[in-house]
Amino acid sequence: MIMAESRTARRKKRPDDDVLLDRELDDLPPDLRWREWMLRVEAVIFAAGEPVSRETLTRVVGKSCSIDLIIEDLREELRSRPYDIVAIAGGWQHRSRSAYAPAIRASQAPTRSSSVSLSEHEAAVLAAIAYLQPVTRGELSNMFGKEVSRDTIASLRDAGFLGSGPRSPTPGAPYTYVTTKHFLSAFGLETLRDLPDVERLEDAGLLSRHAREGQDFAEVSSDGDEQD
Repeated sequence: MIMAESRTARRKKRPDDDVLLDRELDDLPPDLRWREWMLRVEAVIFAAGEPVSRETLTRVVGKSCSIDLIIEDLREELRSRPYDIVAIAGGWQHRSRSAYAPAIRASQAPTRSSSVSLSEHEAAVLAAIAYLQPVTRGELSNMFGKEVSRDTIASLRDAGFLGSGPRSPTPGAPYTYVTTKHFLSAFGLETLRDLPDVERLEDAGLLSRHAREGQDFAEVSSDGDEQD
């Protein structure tokens, strides 16, 4: 019994994240050191299921290594490949180039990021929140001229697109809703400043013209551009 407890104590002293890694690589010449850093950064980005932050990448390279220059060199090497490393949701992620989207769809192969099917109304509500956030359900209902149900909000939250924002200063202090980093990642955006204009959403079929009657998104989109 005592021996078993001793083994358990020893295991607790070695956490899973306590990984010894030579980050500086001082024994390598500069060109080989840089190449190794490049390969490490690309391996981490490739293995990750979500965009990888700068902080995460700095854990596998030396203190003098510039992550921006590493990414720049990696993207140069991938110039002729059907995929790229792109800035998404405050990090970096491998993404297939849009020119190959038809081939990927035609293959019907399961992809790393499964798409979420939204109804026209859900897509319109999500677009409205993206541009107007933080916004309450009541404000959304007034904008659409009909109630935006709790089920619609719950569906968007379950998909990972929405989170809770600050309480509204209006009477009753209702909850507001904001988009998440997963929203940015799913739609290929680095920040909210990259949101397309409303006409592009309409052309893509993500927002119908009648859904925004009584509210001019073009007038309020500049507010959303100030948020990261």
